[in-house]
Amino acid sequence: MTGPGIPPLPTSETGGNAVPTVHLRFSALPAHVRTARLVAATVARRSGVDDDLLDEVRLAVGEACSRAVGQHARSGLHEPVSMTLHTEDGRFCVEVADVVPIGLPLAEMLPEITSPADLLDADPADMDTSLGLALIAGLVDDVAVVPGSDGTVVRMTWPATSL
Repeated sequence: MTGPGIPPLPTSETGGNAVPTVHLRFSALPAHVRTARLVAATVARRSGVDDDLLDEVRLAVGEACSRAVGQHARSGLHEPVSMTLHTEDGRFCVEVADVVPIGLPLAEMLPEITSPADLLDADPADMDTSLGLALIAGLVDDVAVVPGSDGTVVRMTWPATSL
């Protein structure tokens, strides 16, 4: 959309919309998850994600953000949750990061996390965390859970057809 005061979208070398990287940090409160979902859906649409996939983006991002917020709450952390949205190689990518150190709940629950499938073997007492990631894995074809010493990143990608 262009018009007075609205600049045209930049274009990539392939002629599609080139959406700049968006960084969003929000307080680890459930009330902010809705805003994160809306931002993700808007950036996904502008990145060329098919309209049929936008509900999937909203649901998966909501689950990833809710999981991160829950991790912070259970760990007593007041640091913000981070979300990065960008395009790479014709795909729309969302990365949701918590800052719960690996020595806290996630590592205690599953020290050998290498994929979302590993979460299905979680102790039933930890189902609130593992169920959210299992749902994300069911919604998104390309998902990775990357634990690190300073938190965990849930990385999800979708095809961006117009790139």
